[in-house]
Amino acid sequence: MAARKHIIVSVTNDLVTDNRVDKVCSFLMEQGFIVTLVGRKRKNSLPMPDRKYKCVRMKLFFDKGALFYAEYNIRLFLFQLFHKSSHLLANDLDTLLSGYLAAKIKGNRLIYDTHEYFTEVPELVSRPRIKRIWERIEEWIFPKLEAIYTVNDSIASRYSEKYGKNVRVVRNVSRKWTPKDIVPKSELGIPEDKKLLIVQGAGINIDRGVEEAVEAMKYTEGLFLMIVGDGDVVPQLKEQVAREQLGDKVRFYGKRPFNELMYYTFHADFGLTLDKDTNLNYRFSLPNKVFDYIHATTPVLASDLPEIRKVVEGYQVGTFIPSHDPKELAAFFMETARNEEQLTYWKQNCQRAAKELCWEHEEEVLKEIYEVS
Repeated sequence: MAARKHIIVSVTNDLVTDNRVDKVCSFLMEQGFIVTLVGRKRKNSLPMPDRKYKCVRMKLFFDKGALFYAEYNIRLFLFQLFHKSSHLLANDLDTLLSGYLAAKIKGNRLIYDTHEYFTEVPELVSRPRIKRIWERIEEWIFPKLEAIYTVNDSIASRYSEKYGKNVRVVRNVSRKWTPKDIVPKSELGIPEDKKLLIVQGAGINIDRGVEEAVEAMKYTEGLFLMIVGDGDVVPQLKEQVAREQLGDKVRFYGKRPFNELMYYTFHADFGLTLDKDTNLNYRFSLPNKVFDYIHATTPVLASDLPEIRKVVEGYQVGTFIPSHDPKELAAFFMETARNEEQLTYWKQNCQRAAKELCWEHEEEVLKEIYEVS
């Protein structure tokens, strides 16, 4: 009998809400791998839900910035070095350095899953010196990699052109969502007499358009915005809601485990994905919440970005915002919410699209990457 393969999967988040990594780890378990997922535990981290694979969350002294990345990568390198593994999976550039060094020393196979165009995120674009450090790490390691995949065709093409490598695409689509029961609005604290908008995810950050969406709610009637998740701008958004006295139109529900999150998404009339075209990473983005919306039969109101357009227009599951101006957004939200016939059409198309846009199809690409039958 062949020995089972051990894989250490690394991320810099707290594991709870990273659905892509959970799906990959579950897939690897099904293929016979012994999986260990490594991340960190923060002061505000939710309890870890039950997982079929081993999870390790490190408590770190530093929470952000250069010292965090240095501390985490050193500890991650030592963990990878002294724990049994035949494969290492690095998720995003901020775990790649430690994974590359550990793989070289141990003779492990290194796989790289880049969830975004990392060096073009707004947090780095605005800090050129820090950006250059990450670029040098990428330029040193990326050409040496043999197994690389990312979330969409635009990012894959960009990396392939830059480094001459074969970059596969595993889209961040949802598993087929078939809940046995739906938790009612009353139990979730959701208004029952308003049209519902939702913004969800762990990356509610700068230039994601959420500030403008909150501002737009000042000019609406009969609409309610649910913000389910967390991110860098959430404290600012909470201050904005308090300052503008928008508590009756905007509510924050915090981070939620995926299955619970999807109840909020199901009840929403529209799902928002409003990334601005301010950097290459956002221009090429295809957020997993787009697919979550589709699986919950929640029509999508989106920024007109190329990868998002392929899905929203291609499957006729929503439409595009006219601009990020709050007053124009408000008028657009109100007009769209009144069109019940259009809403029904989009919801029906979501049901059809969900059958094709599901994780089970993406797993066929993963089988080739991980060389399993």
